[in-house]
Amino acid sequence: MIPAETNTDALIQPGAGRKCRPVVLLLGMMLMGWLVSARPLPASDDAGYRRVTGPCRFEFPRDHGAHPGYRTEWWYYTGNLTASDGSRFGFQLTFFRRQLRPSDDRRHWPAKPSAWRTNQIFLAHAALTDIDGGRHYAAEDVSRGALDLAGVEQHGSEVRVFLGNWETVVGPEAHALAMTGEDFGFNLRLEPAKAPVAHGDQGYSRKGTDPARASCYYSFTRLNTRGVILFKGRQLKVEGLSWMDHEYSTAPLEPGIRGWSWFSLQFDNGAELMLFLLNLEAGGYHPASSGTLVAADGTATPVNAKQIQAEVLRTWKSPATGAEYPLGWRLRLDGIGLDLTIQTPVDDQEMKTSQTTGVTYWEGSVAAEGRYGGQEIKGRGYMELTGATQAMDERL
Repeated sequence: MIPAETNTDALIQPGAGRKCRPVVLLLGMMLMGWLVSARPLPASDDAGYRRVTGPCRFEFPRDHGAHPGYRTEWWYYTGNLTASDGSRFGFQLTFFRRQLRPSDDRRHWPAKPSAWRTNQIFLAHAALTDIDGGRHYAAEDVSRGALDLAGVEQHGSEVRVFLGNWETVVGPEAHALAMTGEDFGFNLRLEPAKAPVAHGDQGYSRKGTDPARASCYYSFTRLNTRGVILFKGRQLKVEGLSWMDHEYSTAPLEPGIRGWSWFSLQFDNGAELMLFLLNLEAGGYHPASSGTLVAADGTATPVNAKQIQAEVLRTWKSPATGAEYPLGWRLRLDGIGLDLTIQTPVDDQEMKTSQTTGVTYWEGSVAAEGRYGGQEIKGRGYMELTGATQAMDERL
């Protein structure tokens, strides 16, 4: 973490978001390392930031925008798409906002601050999985929230989150995503089939034992998606389903938690499931692990840790990093009648973000099948796995 007295103007220079200079790489690693670390940050590190301690009571479109004062925030899109020629793809586009100091009060800035001066850093990750080709492609970027290099803008009922030429626009009728990288790009329109779902207690999503170990968290669980993917010199028309998470918080993971396993699944009966398992260093899962089951009519049912039965069916070891990931699962939800087997069509969907955060994690397309309420069910979705730098038998 960067000390409060650090001169951030000296850390990021003009053009850093495009060139990823070494000092920016170091900054990104310092900013985002907490995401997959089980080590708690010093208590003083949280001082002065806003904390999530109770129901969030979202108001839209206001809460689609940024929440300065909380240390970390992200807008997270994933989805599974099929091209007009039958090709199948998974995609990810994520924007992170990181606040450097507790206060954005400009009264404490120099009388003539540099135009580059900012208290907000933005990072972005994107990925495309060529499911039929068995390949995963990733891109990343970082910039300061100044001089229109990156930021969040809110105009009436629309919110725009951007970094360079990557952006998402959350509007009253649809979300628009656009990005272009060296290996791929996409331009997509996502239309919500359901209202946003607040997880936990009116968005108050516990992530630990202490009530302040929590986030404000909501999702668009079913977004009908159409658009174009740019891939291998071709423009492919695609359609499918996407998912959007928006979350903000200050608290780091509590001691004893080593990463998480997160699932977003969309079923052929119109239902969806969000589930996260907080992995304990001592084995098993933290009691704050939870989820939300969304019925076809949009009714949300909370899922608590006592209902979750999770079994790892197989693991995969990355030849690039040596990290071991649980890629095959059986998930059962007691009292709900949901019994699923989850597998991935492409093992290597590992995100290695050396140019921005230095964090390695697994984020990829998955397929699910099983039974729900006595009926056979199938689905697709995404899975995120963090903290997998240790052997699996030490984590689960």
